[in-house]
Amino acid sequence: MKITTDKDSCFFRYLPYSLEDEKLGIVCTTAGDIYVPPNTAYPPNKNAHPLVFRNVAEGRTLPEFQIVYISDGSGVFCAEGQSHTVTSGSMLLLLPGLRHFYKPLAETGWHEYWVGFIGAFFNDLVNQGILSKEQVFFEMGLHEYALSIFGKIFDEVRVQRPLYQIKVGSLIFSLLAEALSYERRKDHPSYSQQITEKAKYLIETNSDSEIDITSVAQTIGISASRLNEIFKTYTSMTPYQYYIQVKIDRACRLLEQENISIKEAAFRLGFKDQYYFSRLFSRKTGISPSKWKHLTPGTAPKL
Repeated sequence: MKITTDKDSCFFRYLPYSLEDEKLGIVCTTAGDIYVPPNTAYPPNKNAHPLVFRNVAEGRTLPEFQIVYISDGSGVFCAEGQSHTVTSGSMLLLLPGLRHFYKPLAETGWHEYWVGFIGAFFNDLVNQGILSKEQVFFEMGLHEYALSIFGKIFDEVRVQRPLYQIKVGSLIFSLLAEALSYERRKDHPSYSQQITEKAKYLIETNSDSEIDITSVAQTIGISASRLNEIFKTYTSMTPYQYYIQVKIDRACRLLEQENISIKEAAFRLGFKDQYYFSRLFSRKTGISPSKWKHLTPGTAPKL
């Protein structure tokens, strides 16, 4: 998607939604983009927006979530007393009840994209600490992927075909995932990534036997405690949890082969006790190895 500074660029919708939409747990409430030329009152055409949204330049709180992405220009964003310099590629994450204001600099103006949303799904992300008022500003840089997602959101809300909210909800989640993963990559530089990738390789190539995480750490050249710390921070699981997940995934593929028994699958994966293997498999997949094996091909649940 080409990044434009079209002075006529202005699209926005405030969307009605039904009880059926709310049951999905993800509801888009508004979406739009606007080019704000230098030395222009902000927000332009202020009275075209609902009252709760108008005081963005002075200070407001919202009853919903919003993602705001600036593709061109510069300005200021302040939330809960913390001030941030907004530049091309800045993304703002506004949470319900977050006191904030933002506006472009008079000399530069900016091009702004936004999407608003509500739902139990996002409330759960806040309750789990995945979304937080402590992390509301992301310096992503000019991002073709983010702009393409906004373009798809706008296409959906323009036409509003049946169940369009489901499609828009998945696109909103993609934006959130991109912002959060970018922040994690930024916070954990290449050293952590290299350590994690080396550990993954050693785990995957030895997944058919019992593995000693201390030995993996020694092979990489760090302590086991340091490996656990880096690996969990980067992947949200410990090396041993990753090792078990790899084994279970391999077990699923083995059991889909007609000529492989449960006992042989356990043996090939380094399990000395077939019954322990069966209990572990059932706990991780929600289904026993024997039931998995007899599922019609293509119907096995995805891990």
